[in-house]
Amino acid sequence: MAEKDSAAPRPRLALLTPYGIGASEAEATAASLDAACAAGDVAAVILRLAASDERSLVALVKRLAPPAQERGAAVIVAVPGFAGDLVSVAARGGADGVHLDRADEETLRELRGRLRDGRILGTGGVLGSRDAAMVAGETGVDYLMFGGLFPDGAAPDAEEVRERATWWAEIFETPCIAVATSGADVAALAATGAEFVGLESGLWRDDPEGVRAAQAQLDGAR
Repeated sequence: MAEKDSAAPRPRLALLTPYGIGASEAEATAASLDAACAAGDVAAVILRLAASDERSLVALVKRLAPPAQERGAAVIVAVPGFAGDLVSVAARGGADGVHLDRADEETLRELRGRLRDGRILGTGGVLGSRDAAMVAGETGVDYLMFGGLFPDGAAPDAEEVRERATWWAEIFETPCIAVATSGADVAALAATGAEFVGLESGLWRDDPEGVRAAQAQLDGAR
């Protein structure tokens, strides 16, 4: 991995949906994404979908992706617990890439080889181990994500997220997303040098004002 150029631009936003989004939440989620992506410089949306059959997932992605993409955001699909072909779901649904948490090196390299035409590969679940982060970074992923709620709703330690994002951003070329679970986290994460500050759904889903507030903090970073 190459070392990073110190002259980096200000970070951009990434939005994370709640875990387990299914067809019944599609209409409300699409409306929330449209409003949130209009409220700030949103670079990406990570859709955390409920595991289902491939056909249903493709249909769900087709409903959720356009509102974000039409606002200029890349849409990345994550389906924890899905045993099927996530690359196929993303491609057929019109998404821009896939995200996996706690994926092993072999899986990431295999997916990197299959994702064509500039499609994005991202990974998370590497907060607790610098070695795991470096191994993931060597597989050719487009970003690493530090932080973010666990599937059970628990939040990681905010200081650990900040420390790990700072370490990564200072040394490595591969971009990272540092995820805020509270509005109070945004400014500190923006100061880490991370290319993206992620916002958990509690910060944007019910009110796009959370995106505007986060954007104001990013605009003042660096």
